[in-house]
Amino acid sequence: MARIVMKFGGTSMAGTERIRRVAQIVKRQAERGNEVAVVVSAMSGETDRLVGFCREANPLYDPAEYDVVVASGEQVTSGLLAITLQALGCKARSWLGWQLPIHTDDAYAKARIGTIDSDALLASMAEGTIAVIPGFQGLTDDNRITTLGRGGSDTSAVAVAAAIKADRCDIYTDVDGVYTTDPRIVSRARKLKAVTYEEMLELASVGSKVLQTRSVGLAMKEGVRVQVLSSFIDENAPSADTIPGTMIVTDEELENAQVERQLITGIAADKNEAKITLTRVPDRPGAVSHIFAPLAESNINVDMIIQNVGRDKGETDVTFTVPQADLARATDVLQNQREAIGYNRLIPDTKVAKISVVGVGMKSHAGVASTMFTALADRKINIQAISTSEIKVSVLIDEDETNGRDFSSRGRRAMSGAGGSPCVHRELVRTAQIRYQAPQRSSWAMKSKSLWAFFED
Repeated sequence: MARIVMKFGGTSMAGTERIRRVAQIVKRQAERGNEVAVVVSAMSGETDRLVGFCREANPLYDPAEYDVVVASGEQVTSGLLAITLQALGCKARSWLGWQLPIHTDDAYAKARIGTIDSDALLASMAEGTIAVIPGFQGLTDDNRITTLGRGGSDTSAVAVAAAIKADRCDIYTDVDGVYTTDPRIVSRARKLKAVTYEEMLELASVGSKVLQTRSVGLAMKEGVRVQVLSSFIDENAPSADTIPGTMIVTDEELENAQVERQLITGIAADKNEAKITLTRVPDRPGAVSHIFAPLAESNINVDMIIQNVGRDKGETDVTFTVPQADLARATDVLQNQREAIGYNRLIPDTKVAKISVVGVGMKSHAGVASTMFTALADRKINIQAISTSEIKVSVLIDEDETNGRDFSSRGRRAMSGAGGSPCVHRELVRTAQIRYQAPQRSSWAMKSKSLWAFFED
């Protein structure tokens, strides 16, 4: 007997028919004699609908009241799944975030989990009751509802798995694992058998939609075994113990399993970034801290940062990126600090996209950044900002470069009938795959350099 946490996302929970499918998957796991806890997201599109109501009511809404509104979506799906499981003859009950409770800090809309009181939950599971838990929510010390940020149900699932010492945390999505890039954009994207925590952490942080960044970091910290697999399987399909998804494992496990190591694990694209430029900032010690300290106090995450060479002596321009969802608040914070910072103009820009390559193999191999920059330069795409880590290179480009641009005859063929699919993303992948497969397949293949040459065998 094992103790399993199963998490189902919004697409899996989108309507009563899909909830019945999820219930069948959960029932099969319980019938194997396992203790099962299920963490659910709101129905697909529901959180966006609730966020829209908040923004219509007040663009600079109170984050505490925002959490009260958006946490309701998961409450609905947890109750519906418990009801459906009962209809299938299973013992099941829902546990809301305040009933466990899941204790968090008071960083509303981005709360972090502190502890989970799991005694009552474990006792219920030991009696054979399936626990259905709404993801994304928690409770402050003042008994105020909090939410964990977009994608927070992944973090809830991993936190519950850590708290109850689960043998595995299965994350069910609309794809059957982690791919080298989005298979809905690139048909030849390849599913990975295993990915290290470090690689998955970087992929999640740069726009991969498979797992939330914080969930991966928590899994790595707590040693939770995570498997990514699809909820869209036949009713008679085998259980998750035998379905080949993607395991998120330690670097040592990957080495011991003798899984083929790649220089590049994946490419991710993120259009949810916004760029802010502050012009003519005084070029003196402490000036930059006056910019970023107030943002940090407002729980606004900053990603890429560039301090430009000043046009005039004693002044400089500072450019950085924030999540688009935080742009209005960031602008408000900076405008309130204008006198302390001493900038001339604040220029926001939402028409940007971030493209990143990730791979542990970059630690020991040179040339990845050069290959990436060359691929973009060949298509006359300007790089606005660059950030790197040991296993990641990210660039910021104009969002228009990712929508319907023709790069070549191959690019036009690739985009045929594709509408507004990300052209940069697709064309980089296709160019590389054609190049790397075999010289005899194309007389011009070896002339083209691109990132995804490292993906093919």
